[in-house]
Amino acid sequence: MAQLEGRSRELLEEPNFCYVATLRRDGTPHVAPVWVDVEGDTVVLNSAKGRVWPANLRRDPRVTLTIANRENQYEYVSIRGRLAEETTDGADAHIDAMAKKYLGQDEYPFRQPGEERIIVRIEPERVNYRGG
Repeated sequence: MAQLEGRSRELLEEPNFCYVATLRRDGTPHVAPVWVDVEGDTVVLNSAKGRVWPANLRRDPRVTLTIANRENQYEYVSIRGRLAEETTDGADAHIDAMAKKYLGQDEYPFRQPGEERIIVRIEPERVNYRGG
């Protein structure tokens, strides 16, 4: 597993958007912007059941993530990795923590009726940082 250090890690800790690139069944790419978190050297994402990119990862665990500095888009980290875990445990509390990080709100304000949140953990295999 590749390590997340220095500015690569800081970009994940800051409220920067993460672009998740997965592969559809026909091999074409699917890219989605998501909020991002980090635990140790694991990248942590949150989604809702039924969304496209987690389904793509269940079928093909390969993924590329790009996190660009919101204040300088020329500074970014690209992470190639694999799905390590998907769970519903703690997912509601995690999306609330992400709402605090990204929106300054204590609770995630976009919850839909009946929505079930999931946490997706990505194990980095390669980390490539580019300073801007």
